[in-house]
Amino acid sequence: MTEDYKPTDNAIAERVNGIIKQEWLYRMKRPPDVVVARDLLARIIDFYNNRRPHRSNRDMLPPVRFREALTCM
Repeated sequence: MTEDYKPTDNAIAERVNGIIKQEWLYRMKRPPDVVVARDLLARIIDFYNNRRPHRSNRDMLPPVRFREALTCM
């Protein structure tokens, strides 16, 4: 999954993929075509990055807001 073959980067990517599958994809019906699937994944990724609380930081912020909070310090 990574260009520089860092195993830790691959683990992070696999964790995100697992979260997306468990929280959304396994609970949904199969999309009828590729266009619908791409739109669905775009909306899921947007939610994951911009609105979903993350336990990986103490403030339970989505990644985008967490990075913004770090740059304001």
